[in-house]
Amino acid sequence: MRGFLRSSLFLIASFCLFFAPGRATCGEKPARARAVIQIWLWGGPSHLDTFDPKPEAGPDYCGPFINPIKSNVPGIEINEMLPGLAKHADKYSIIRSMTHGINGHETAAYIMQTGHSSDEKLVYPSLGAVVSFFKGYDHGYKGDIPPYVILTSPQGRFSEVGFLGSRYKPFVTGGDPSKKVFAVEGLFLEGVSGERQLSRKDFLGKSDSFGDAMKGEESFGIFSDNRKKAYEIIFGEASKVFDLSQETDEIRDMYGRNKFGQCCLAARRLVESGVRYVTINYGGWDSHNQHFEAMRRKLPEMDTAVSALLQDLSDRGLLDTTIVWWGGEFGREPKVLWEAPWNGGRSHYGRCFSVMLAGGGFKGGRVVGASDEKGEKVKERPVYPRDLLGSIYELMGIDPEGTMPDPQGNQVRILPPIEKGEGKGILREIM
Repeated sequence: MRGFLRSSLFLIASFCLFFAPGRATCGEKPARARAVIQIWLWGGPSHLDTFDPKPEAGPDYCGPFINPIKSNVPGIEINEMLPGLAKHADKYSIIRSMTHGINGHETAAYIMQTGHSSDEKLVYPSLGAVVSFFKGYDHGYKGDIPPYVILTSPQGRFSEVGFLGSRYKPFVTGGDPSKKVFAVEGLFLEGVSGERQLSRKDFLGKSDSFGDAMKGEESFGIFSDNRKKAYEIIFGEASKVFDLSQETDEIRDMYGRNKFGQCCLAARRLVESGVRYVTINYGGWDSHNQHFEAMRRKLPEMDTAVSALLQDLSDRGLLDTTIVWWGGEFGREPKVLWEAPWNGGRSHYGRCFSVMLAGGGFKGGRVVGASDEKGEKVKERPVYPRDLLGSIYELMGIDPEGTMPDPQGNQVRILPPIEKGEGKGILREIM
């Protein structure tokens, strides 16, 4: 019973924030995309070992990955450990010239998520929080599940919500969708059936003498309304979105029966239900030592799940309106550190790295920019975080040059100024 009370109060408190009165906004435009699935590779994936292979640079740069494979788009080759994604290159574009020059996790994650430098006075919100601000409950979103969801743990390197405040915080699920029960925080208790939860709810309602005494009080009425909404999630249709057992074994197997694979499946179910922004916080990419051993484990898992996600979204007619953003806070250093204690590791590298974009108005089968022969520098068409985020905002119907109110009510820019002109700024070449 105590666990049920804690879970219920957690969800009620969350809804007191999510459904609180909002503020006036500006900066909306016609949208081509309805949702974003952000695959956040925490720690930073190597561009040379994913979407920008350099076999000609030799083993000191490419290690054992010397045989990149052709994709289904002529001229595009990717790492040999990504055969599934090679078959779907027509669905995504690769940016091979991302750059910000920052090698610290916190500051790199902040600029990649907000577009702003960490030395500015304000703490800016992440893209997910901004989408929640412009496309959430203040603007017609009717979903029972909050518009911004993170699977399954907070990103942790910075405050996702920034100065926007708690109303726009992500709903962080917790749990593991590959388990028999995806124990979403506040929705499910392991070992407690739905029938038992209902009986506990009824008992709690009958015991609520304080609530009866407070009828007519406005503040308690708000609490009561949000409790009702929380119960609608726990016992209503919304909770079924997190019930992956409703999917066929064929679909679940296609994604991979592991935590990341089932997170990708859960993300598809969430955007299918109308959720605006889903982040999959996918760790394990901070490979300072024994990098290639780690990649032989991580790359097949990632390849299977992301390939399945692209195919599944496409089959269901969702890819046209759902942006898939794959990337981390930076890349990995091109030159391999063979010496002890690294033993074939790669360090942080923000000077040049890769990002993949698909769906929601982004064209497939394209490559933006290029790195040099060793992947160490941007050779052509540098893409900065503000360019990437501005492009996603625009497709989501949010003006990248628009403003939003800071805590004092002043209108501040969503993003820093973006360069204009051919081969600069917004990614027009793939939109």
